[in-house]
Amino acid sequence: MVIPELVPTSDVRDAKFDIVIVVTDKLSKLKDGLEPLKSPLEDFSQIDKGFDKQPILIQTNAVPSGRLIFSATGPLDRDQDDVRRFADAASAGIKRALSAGCKKPLLVRPVDDSFEHAGLVTLLASLQTLYVPLELREAGVNQRVEVLGVWCNNLDRVTKTIAISKALEEGRLVARDIGGTDPERMAAPKVEEYVRESFNGSDVTIEVVSDVDTLKKEYPLLAAVNRAAHTVERHRARVIFLEYKGSGEITKTLFLVGKGITYDTGGADIKAGGVMAGMHRDKCGAATVAGILKTVSILKPANLRVVGAMAVVRNSVGEESYVADEIITSRAGVRVRVGNTDAEGRMVMADVLCQMKERALQAVNPQLFTLATLTGHAIRAMGPDYTIIMDNGPARNIGNAQRIQTIGEAYGDPFEISNIRREDYDFHKGKSEYEDLLQSNNQPSTMTNRGHQTPAAFLIMASGLDKHGKDSSTPLPYSHVDIAGSSGPFPGVPTASPLVAFTAAFAL
Repeated sequence: MVIPELVPTSDVRDAKFDIVIVVTDKLSKLKDGLEPLKSPLEDFSQIDKGFDKQPILIQTNAVPSGRLIFSATGPLDRDQDDVRRFADAASAGIKRALSAGCKKPLLVRPVDDSFEHAGLVTLLASLQTLYVPLELREAGVNQRVEVLGVWCNNLDRVTKTIAISKALEEGRLVARDIGGTDPERMAAPKVEEYVRESFNGSDVTIEVVSDVDTLKKEYPLLAAVNRAAHTVERHRARVIFLEYKGSGEITKTLFLVGKGITYDTGGADIKAGGVMAGMHRDKCGAATVAGILKTVSILKPANLRVVGAMAVVRNSVGEESYVADEIITSRAGVRVRVGNTDAEGRMVMADVLCQMKERALQAVNPQLFTLATLTGHAIRAMGPDYTIIMDNGPARNIGNAQRIQTIGEAYGDPFEISNIRREDYDFHKGKSEYEDLLQSNNQPSTMTNRGHQTPAAFLIMASGLDKHGKDSSTPLPYSHVDIAGSSGPFPGVPTASPLVAFTAAFAL
């Protein structure tokens, strides 16, 4: 079992656990069965005024194990406080328990009304901290703890929270495994193998396109990026389609396209100056798409259809590399001049997005998304930890970005909203009669005005979605999601964001 066994309990003195971790802001909230923990913590607070500044471990007879950790959230009622206070405290508490050698911790979050989903967020943060990377699991390190207890004064409530958390964590596990694993272990053919194994026995159907002639015909922009990689068999591209169809009449259809660059050298415009390290994480968009489908396949929401596409390609450099100045006609019939081969993410997604657009025109209540670690500008503009979402006109008309932002805030998976403006479309218009669109300028996104917004306009125009705006008789809601900041630190573990927010928005 990769995910530790989650055991609900309403008894804080349950002897099966070897430590108790309390996550809260105030000791006064220790009630409803938590009173035995209050006195020893209050006593400790008298001798250490900094007891609420970092996780503290004390010895006490209040619990059978004799060990109690208090991990304070800090204030919860200021303008700047959000539910992630619980996530931070839970992660810190779990790390303290691990350093103490514990294998069966009990996680306690007093019941309060500070944030509606604080219990779920607390548990998810604990599971994130307990994740064991795929490489370590394959080396024989399977789990950090054997059991994780979860306390609540209402067993029905905690049982429901555990069920949702397990489904979300199964998806996040898939996303982390694909997104965080090294570029050889998770090269495109290996991604296909992993996906097939992960969805074996589920009700998700899988279709994989790998034939080079088919790629050239169906996805010419992607095929250009694949040229150098295709000379090495173990690096050859895959377009992986995953589809879930819920029971009952379908009332909503989601189309998700994920950028899956297994390694980004920059291509002919090679990344220099030591900035290539960490580029195996450029596949986190596709990884998150797979994770969302995994979670959806467990939750089994009725009336929902989800179609995911993983554009899994290595941006290699070599004699077959595509180069700046090339003009390639996209699936939508748009002549695209390459400006910078390091802007490969939009290339591998545009034709797949075009195909999804074609399917969406025949679907019930469709909505399209691209998810990608696309630009450094996303981090420059909003900082790390935040997903950026950008709506086209039809998506804006239904309030999509605002809705997802509100849900993400509640579930500790936060979004910032950017807008696609006329300047973004103008930026990518062809500069001569040779081409319809310019793929990119010659500067890094971090040095480009509106560096995370303009790629969304490119994707819309290159895929033909500009024919399905709010002025069209067949409008299609589309949102571009840049996860360069929220996908996680390197070095470090991927977060699988925005899987939780997307699941909460469409499947819970």
